[in-house]
Amino acid sequence: MKVTQELPDDGLLLNAATEPHSAATELAGGMAVAYSDRDPTKETENEDTVALIPYGPAAAVLVVADGAGGLPAGKRASLTAVETLASSLQTSMQQTSLLRTAVLNGIEAANEAVMALGNGSATTMTVVTIEGRIVRSYQIGDSEAIVIGQRGLVKLQTTAHSPTGFAVEAGFLDEREALHHAERHLVSNFIGTADMRIDVGAAVELDLRDTVLLASDGLMDNVHVEEIIDCVRKGPLQDAIVAVVDIAGSRMQKARLGMPSKPDDLSIILFRKPDHDNT
Repeated sequence: MKVTQELPDDGLLLNAATEPHSAATELAGGMAVAYSDRDPTKETENEDTVALIPYGPAAAVLVVADGAGGLPAGKRASLTAVETLASSLQTSMQQTSLLRTAVLNGIEAANEAVMALGNGSATTMTVVTIEGRIVRSYQIGDSEAIVIGQRGLVKLQTTAHSPTGFAVEAGFLDEREALHHAERHLVSNFIGTADMRIDVGAAVELDLRDTVLLASDGLMDNVHVEEIIDCVRKGPLQDAIVAVVDIAGSRMQKARLGMPSKPDDLSIILFRKPDHDNT
């Protein structure tokens, strides 16, 4: 499996068309692994795009974008959004802009670029910045980010921009009920729309061996959060990717009583600081 494209300054971008792609790289003083593959039940291309973007020697930007299914040119939308964000970040880094400002400007530029395609396409985008040991999320849509401690404590979890996501946040649904809800597929916020909004999360400090996860709804709609936590909280990141991909893939291929099953493109990023960190 190969990386689709190299970004400037040793960044990596995955936009797997029909074959699974994976990558691993060191950045921001830690290790990141990424995976992307298309819905196993379809013959059309994967509409997800994934990127690992360094922002100088001690910071990085992790991105998962999911082109909107059912809308035209979803793959082009997600790729355009991520490439525009990466280009904007490179310019901001040369201007020594603060990372938070750079990301917000980059997302706005991505929204304008997708709207300029003029084909009605759209994409979700979830971004996580890492600066030393500080993590912050930026979310548009229903791809999600979670920060998980080695013992399974969830330190950050974004809210999907959807009726079910907001119902879980408000306490009207629990996460298991939401996975089986009839409106699970609805999304209320996209890049490529005039009313796009950015949900900026609070800063979270990483402890050593905490794991950062970003994933498209191909993971979040097929694997319970507690199962994800159990797979990724410890052990090698490559093994964690394999474990969650196996669960999600088996459920997409065959529905089982009481288990979620929603075939979809699947993209995941995992990041972790090493046991010893000088930042």
